[in-house]
Amino acid sequence: MRAQAPKTGPSTGAARRPRRAARAALWPTALALWPLALAVLVAGPLLGRGYLLLRDAVSTPRSFLTDAALGVSDAAPRAVPQDVVVAALSSVVDGGVVVKAVLVLALWAAGTGASTMVGALVPARGPGLRAAGLAGRCTASTLAVWNPYVAERLLQGHWSLLTGYAALPWLVWAGVRMRRAPAVGIGATLLALALAGLTPTGAVLGVIVAVVVAGMPGGWRRAARVAVAVAGFAAVAAPWLITAAVAGPGTTSDPAGVGAFAARAEPYLATIGSLAGLGGIWNAQAVPPARTGAGALLGTLALLALVACGVRGVWRRRAHPVIAAVAVLAVLAVALPALSATAPGLAVARWAVDTVPGAGLFRDAQKWVALAMPGYALAAALGVRALARLPRRLPGLRARVAQNRRGSRRAGVLSALGSAGACAGAAAVSSAVLIAALPSLAWGVGDALRPVHYPPGWDAVRTIVDAKPDDGAMVTLPAGSFRAFPWTHGPVLDPAPRYFRTDVLVTGDLLVGDTTVGGEGARARAAEQALLGGAAPAALAEKGVRWVLVQHGTPGASGDSAATLARAELVYADPDVSLYRIPGPVPDRGATAAQRGWAWAGHALWLAAAVTGAALLWGAELRRRRRGRRSRRRV
Repeated sequence: MRAQAPKTGPSTGAARRPRRAARAALWPTALALWPLALAVLVAGPLLGRGYLLLRDAVSTPRSFLTDAALGVSDAAPRAVPQDVVVAALSSVVDGGVVVKAVLVLALWAAGTGASTMVGALVPARGPGLRAAGLAGRCTASTLAVWNPYVAERLLQGHWSLLTGYAALPWLVWAGVRMRRAPAVGIGATLLALALAGLTPTGAVLGVIVAVVVAGMPGGWRRAARVAVAVAGFAAVAAPWLITAAVAGPGTTSDPAGVGAFAARAEPYLATIGSLAGLGGIWNAQAVPPARTGAGALLGTLALLALVACGVRGVWRRRAHPVIAAVAVLAVLAVALPALSATAPGLAVARWAVDTVPGAGLFRDAQKWVALAMPGYALAAALGVRALARLPRRLPGLRARVAQNRRGSRRAGVLSALGSAGACAGAAAVSSAVLIAALPSLAWGVGDALRPVHYPPGWDAVRTIVDAKPDDGAMVTLPAGSFRAFPWTHGPVLDPAPRYFRTDVLVTGDLLVGDTTVGGEGARARAAEQALLGGAAPAALAEKGVRWVLVQHGTPGASGDSAATLARAELVYADPDVSLYRIPGPVPDRGATAAQRGWAWAGHALWLAAAVTGAALLWGAELRRRRRGRRSRRRV
């Protein structure tokens, strides 16, 4: 009697299709919601009313298009086009909401970018190579969002630098897509570079990844890919390249900043160990509590153990040029900052900063460790699959697996389900270990990122000085760039330059321990020295100063400024601030119309790159939808 073959007709296939569709719909949702949940968990305290004010992070109710915002003041253009973007958006939405929204979106984009990048790179062609799957991609998201680099940069107030950090895995993905779908790849590259280019550091981070990935062999013309990356960088970096060329009188930076900003060894770790664990920021006050003792060693070991589990998987895929490039970039991103912290490295860096214009951008060596994140995320995703296979390597379980393979079809299905469950379990354990290794990153990095509220006197002063924003510039007391108000949760950059429509002169000097790192604000320094020396108000007026704002409750030097202020006009005073008006005519010492025009041209190039990238992506998506509709009609 002939045995009946199992039924595999249309009804069986039709029954499987809904399940496959359900799984296909579940993946994008999970891959998007998981990093969003992590981002909200990190930034939770900031989601209430108020403003982010912590070290370099300064948000205000409204920002303005001042000379400093355009990058044409006498200080270096370090925050362009960031300040112009915030000024434009804060004319419609409260500035505090803008900064908090960008921060949350950057963290979310870092997680989704890591998982998308892993999905594009794995599987690679080769025998026995399998995809990282949902479990591996979720783990990559966890590592991208939850690591010491993110925690330390948040505590340092580098919210906009995190947009450049978040763009890195997207640039890897764009480089892969450019090989087979040039329009999509070019659009994604331009848009990611524009978002990374909110700060000069972000733009440099982005172009390094874009050029390295584009320069690898394979696919669409390599020279064209590199040209796209270089041209995109030139456009998004134009706001600070152009303004530095036409407005910056100081071409070099203070070499004292090299040692002050060098990477720092954490407890029980050498400098290279701290950097390998994605930590080692120069500012000890910007280190999360979980990494101030033995936690630094344990957290680093946990992170590196997960990455090490995936090294074999990365090595087996080394024939893939982009995977090889990402891996090498991760190694160099750790090794080179570590070398720069040695005595020879510091000597070379001091020479470069003192000699080469713009080399001061590289003084903070630890921030370049961000380039390791794509490689770490890829290794972590592959490490989850390696961890999931560990139980199968035990002698007793290996025999059971072999028996299942020789058994029925049902046993094979159960084995596949067990494999999926093992991957899910490994991903859950890996993510839990990453989070447990840095618990203080949760809820505002140990509640350090809490919104604050400006005292009412700040609005009163703004009403006065903004009534005539072109009447003259403002200087502030006490001297120095940082403040420690009783109503903030830590030291913060002076908010005045972003709070008022009038130009506020700042020297940019920074005190790091016992070392003072000089800024580039020559005009601000001259005005400050005259004020601290008790000069006549006319001396300030000659330098273009109309207003002196005294901020109470914060430490700092005031010198003999009382002698100058006694001959000025007190126009407002309360327990928080006092405002003095310098009498007499005040000449305009700000930027020229030509300098502002060049600055606007640079910002227009940045915007053109962003719009072009978005348009190319939108056009590609429309074409994909049209093809999908045509395919359904044929069916």
